[in-house]
Amino acid sequence: MARFCDLMIRAKHRYKSNISAQYFFIWIAALFVVTWLGSCPVSAEEDYHCIWYGQCNTDPLGRKQNCPYTGPSKPLDGEGQEILKKWCPKFFEDKAPGSSITTCCNKQQLDALDRNIELAANFLQRCPSCMQNLVRHLCQITCGVDQSRYMNVTQVEVNDEGKEFVLGVDMYVTQKYIEGTFNSCIQVSVPSTGQLALDLMCGEWGASRCSPQKWFTYMGDAEGNPFVPFQMTYVVSDTPVEEFVPLDPEITPCSKALSSDVPPCSCVDCEASCPVPPPVPPKKGPFLICGMNGYVVIMAIVFVIGTLLFLGVLYMQWKCSDHYSISSLVRGEGVDPVGQRLAGLNQSRIALGADEEDSPLRSKRSSVVSAEGANIPRQIDSSATFLERLGAETDRKLEQFFRWWGTYCASNPWLVLFLGLCVVVGLGHGIKYMKVTTDPVELWASPTSRSRVEREYFDSHFEPFYRTEQVIIRAVGLPNIIHNTSDGPIQFGPVFHKEFLLEVQKLQKQIEFLGQVEGKGLDKICYAPLRSQFYSETNVKECVIQSIWGYFTNTEFEEEPEDLEDSDDPDAEPATYLDHFKKCSQNPYNIDCLASYGGPVDPAIAVGGFLEPGEQLDSQPKYERATAIILTFLINNYHNKTKLAPALEWEKKFIEFMESWTENHTEFMDVAFTSERSIEDELDRGSHSDVMTILVSYVIMFAYIAISLGQMRSCSRLLIDSKITLGLGGVIIVLASVVCSVGLFGFVGVPATLIIIEVIPFLVLAVGVDNIFILVQTHQREARQHNESHAEHIGRTLGQVGPSMLLTSLSESCCFFLGSLSDMPAVRAFALYAGMALLIDFIFQITCFVSLLALDTLRQAANRLDVCCFVQGAKAESNDITSEGILYKFFKVLYVPCLMNKSVRAGVMVFFFGWLCTSIAVLPSIEIGLDQELSMPEDSFVLKYFKFLKNYLSIGPPVYFVVEGELDYSDYDIQNTVCGAQYCNSSSLVTQVYMASKIPRSSFIARPSSSWLDDYFDWSASACCQYYAQNGSFCPNDFINCAKCSIGKDEVTKRPNITSFKKYLTFFLKDNPTTSCSKGGHGAYGQAVNYNEDVKTGLVNSVGANYFMAFHSLMKTSADYYEALRSARKISANITDFMNNRLKELNSNKTVNVFPYSIFYVFYEQYLTMWPDTLFSLGVSLAAIFVVTFILMGFDFISSLVVIITISMIIINIGGLMYWWNISLNAVSLVNLVMAVGIAVEFCSHLVHSFAVSVEETRVSRVTDALVNMGSSVFSGITLTKFGGILVLGLAKSQIFKVFYFRMYLGIVLFGAAHGLVFLPVLLSYMGSPINKAKLVYREKHGFRVQENPACAETALNRG
Repeated sequence: MARFCDLMIRAKHRYKSNISAQYFFIWIAALFVVTWLGSCPVSAEEDYHCIWYGQCNTDPLGRKQNCPYTGPSKPLDGEGQEILKKWCPKFFEDKAPGSSITTCCNKQQLDALDRNIELAANFLQRCPSCMQNLVRHLCQITCGVDQSRYMNVTQVEVNDEGKEFVLGVDMYVTQKYIEGTFNSCIQVSVPSTGQLALDLMCGEWGASRCSPQKWFTYMGDAEGNPFVPFQMTYVVSDTPVEEFVPLDPEITPCSKALSSDVPPCSCVDCEASCPVPPPVPPKKGPFLICGMNGYVVIMAIVFVIGTLLFLGVLYMQWKCSDHYSISSLVRGEGVDPVGQRLAGLNQSRIALGADEEDSPLRSKRSSVVSAEGANIPRQIDSSATFLERLGAETDRKLEQFFRWWGTYCASNPWLVLFLGLCVVVGLGHGIKYMKVTTDPVELWASPTSRSRVEREYFDSHFEPFYRTEQVIIRAVGLPNIIHNTSDGPIQFGPVFHKEFLLEVQKLQKQIEFLGQVEGKGLDKICYAPLRSQFYSETNVKECVIQSIWGYFTNTEFEEEPEDLEDSDDPDAEPATYLDHFKKCSQNPYNIDCLASYGGPVDPAIAVGGFLEPGEQLDSQPKYERATAIILTFLINNYHNKTKLAPALEWEKKFIEFMESWTENHTEFMDVAFTSERSIEDELDRGSHSDVMTILVSYVIMFAYIAISLGQMRSCSRLLIDSKITLGLGGVIIVLASVVCSVGLFGFVGVPATLIIIEVIPFLVLAVGVDNIFILVQTHQREARQHNESHAEHIGRTLGQVGPSMLLTSLSESCCFFLGSLSDMPAVRAFALYAGMALLIDFIFQITCFVSLLALDTLRQAANRLDVCCFVQGAKAESNDITSEGILYKFFKVLYVPCLMNKSVRAGVMVFFFGWLCTSIAVLPSIEIGLDQELSMPEDSFVLKYFKFLKNYLSIGPPVYFVVEGELDYSDYDIQNTVCGAQYCNSSSLVTQVYMASKIPRSSFIARPSSSWLDDYFDWSASACCQYYAQNGSFCPNDFINCAKCSIGKDEVTKRPNITSFKKYLTFFLKDNPTTSCSKGGHGAYGQAVNYNEDVKTGLVNSVGANYFMAFHSLMKTSADYYEALRSARKISANITDFMNNRLKELNSNKTVNVFPYSIFYVFYEQYLTMWPDTLFSLGVSLAAIFVVTFILMGFDFISSLVVIITISMIIINIGGLMYWWNISLNAVSLVNLVMAVGIAVEFCSHLVHSFAVSVEETRVSRVTDALVNMGSSVFSGITLTKFGGILVLGLAKSQIFKVFYFRMYLGIVLFGAAHGLVFLPVLLSYMGSPINKAKLVYREKHGFRVQENPACAETALNRG
């Protein structure tokens, strides 16, 4: 939320009845001055005369009226001439030095002229043309010798002393003059507020609705302006009116210089002076081809061409082999050798064609069992390559190692389990050192990222952004109000019903009173920039509260507010609180509209819901149509977090109060609220609220694992053949690996996150359970050989599947460890914890789980019940305890034969290719960002606040352009690179930000920046500076008995000279704005400037870090936020380049850096590089998998390539799912994508490894062998295990769980299963790697034979 006071505060003390500095100055300068001041000399004709001379009456408000006088002009004394020469030099043209001069004013009137034009100059002297244009007619009005020519006295009154005084005049001026003056002043800015001077000088209309006629009418309106001493009616005409000739002073456009010594107004104050900006580049539109989505068109073409080529090649192969015709391909007819072989029909011949491969077995009938059942000797081609020999040797060594290792662990189960327990206890001890990070900044922004570094720089130099407490109140069931005014009926929104506003006021008062009894109220912690350093007492009225009640000085109003005067016009509607709001919303600086803290209330912050959908806050917003009231309380924030305890305590009370209040509020109000601490509190609460959901999900998966591992051959042995204890043991091992990983990094000091706690058990369970199923089911299907002990049986089983387990586990660990190269802390921590957990889980599986399997095998062999192992059960009817489960039989008899059908395979390839093309087509359309609403639980009050914020907020957050580095700002050339007034460079910092504010839709800058430097120039030009004569220290400008500063000025620029600049800068930054000095810098710039002060001399040696504050335009989507950041950085880069180039031209060896800072940058910076970060993380993961697969698969390039292709397709298709299911790309989904790579390895690598070591004759036969033996384990180990648990996540309260966990996890599992069990086997049947010749030679030398054994899944005879 905006630092509102930096934007607006200019006045502290009020004149009379709460009259503020701004308006005192404005009306004094623009109106009160107008009535008394003098003008340029015009040659007087003898028949024209004065209409007044001197002052002869003072009204009860202290306003003085002039004496009527119709005689000739009178001589002016020397002191009066000095004043007149200062502002009206044309009176002395053609006059000899020392000659006398006659005027229609005396020194008393000229003193008023001097005082009040000095006040007006605070705003207008930035643009000399504007100032001079306005002063010219004021000089003529006050002192012109021919006043009767253009002025007519309309009302004269007599006071108690019998003296007459003027109470009304008509002033005749030309349309040309008022339009020229208005046009030269309309753009003059007020740097401290980011507004225009006419926002303060055009009454209720403000600059946006002001016009030449309205401005001059307001300056002479005695009724509407309490500072106008009598009515001055401007009669505008370009031709004489009766005997009066309209005044027509000379006009100098703001873009032209008054003289050769005075430059024209700057770009910031005069748009005509601005250089022609480059044309705004057209907004990048969608990529179209022939009016259609270009990506869709391209991928459609790719799909059609690719499909035709693929089917054409298949047709040619089948045609040449004379096995299939094109008609049989369409009908799916023909002999199916796979189905026949699996059904027990041995063949002496295998179909070739598309299924053939160049291998040593090609056309060798010895590779299969003959129709008669006799083994036929084979002829082996022994010409193996070096890589084949190396791969075969690697595979043999791995098999031998795992066989030995499995046998040892199975032989010594208790020792292994004890050692494993010691490891778990030792590493688990580190959990007590674990630190869980919940701070969103610490989670998603790298400590070395630009936004974090800049945030730290800003916080350490200027204090962090203010803490914001906000309440948004929407009207329910109340109609709009039609209010009749003199300008016609105006529609007001439902929130302007009196009873609604009174309820809002009661709520505001109750919030202000929180903690007051205990002495820990809002006044102790609030942001109060106008609180004087000379007073120790605090008052809640000094706190910045942006509320509609600030317009009514926070006091209740009656049916007809007494403080709002009715119009004297009998035809006009009576003034009401609605008229008062209308006036204040048009000009928050109106004297009657200032809040109790002394500054204005921005209507764009106080009310909401007045913008139409898609509408930006333009120059004429209709605030009166608001549908919501917004209360905003600002609290001081500190870089030293130990100082925040009182604020955190008060915020806790605030939340408790609001939760209670919303339960009992009136029926016509709907309320949303938040505090600075609420987001972090709710994130923490949300993580705990879904603990039960996560636990239920895991319990379902645990139960499935425990049950599905067992066998069911007869009811009598059901409890013996079950594997509940073993399954639970496997789950405990998975959880133990997570504990060890967390404990290890707890010792190291790597902070954990809630994502780690919630996601990593899911990931490790997916990977670990798959290995458990493969190991257990292979052991169940593999018969124990004659004279083979149980330990040797388990060792042989591990020798078969161990290399595959090592392949997947090592691939995934390397994938995650390399993923930790990410700069994003949450992704880095997740990758480290996950990689270590997977590595430890693999070690526990080949040690502790093997030991548990050995114990369970002994239990089963002894016919003891599962769980209750001390109970003896029924004996087995047969010693053969091998088993083919239901899934295994389904895969063997039904699924694999169907999938390997040639027509089906072709269809699968076409379907998955089309799926891939569809996903690629929509990938560029995936939304980047994270809707903040998704981060909150569904029952969170912050979620409701986010929704209200999106619907009712009308202005964007502030943006600070920070100048980093020390510069000597007393140097005029340095000043000109920054400031925005006269003499400043056309590419200065302030000017560039101003130019950006002119194109808010592309720059996202809504308002020009404030400028402490420009305001310092204006402050020093006034009589604001005071000091204590006793010690020379700073004295506030409204204190009496203080001496005035003698500020030396540069003769050309009129800025403080070098010495004065250094001496009085600190005075400016300590001075509060007051009635007589509206430019005091303490309110707006007290924290904006860092400087080095010499303690001895009191001079500022150099100015360090300082900022210039602007405002972003309204932003509602993630894209708006990160594009605003991108735009602000572009602007800052241009400013930095200009300033450094200018410093180089000045032969300075210093450089500066200008960077933008806003509170949301640190959260949205990641989205600027989200696609590169995503591609990098996924690319590194895929590269790691390829390398590990290539090595552990025996340097098999083709198999490694197949794995990478399949995993890539899974990830791309998950990306398509993200588009279709509205899942945005952000840090959370990136973590899930990296995890998806790891889980995809499980779906692919086991099957590919089994295919690579198979020695069947053709690719189809090898795929069949691999899919039958490995497919059921993969399906039951990952897909079915996860499916039930994932469905439970859909019931979570957290929206982030539903979107990023339930939806993405479901996609990961289903897509992984589809690609691993459908597409991958088909792909292998077409482009799988050839058989390793070295393995065949080795097998022949050792007397191995290949034969069909339906009882075996994978044996040492058919593995490499």
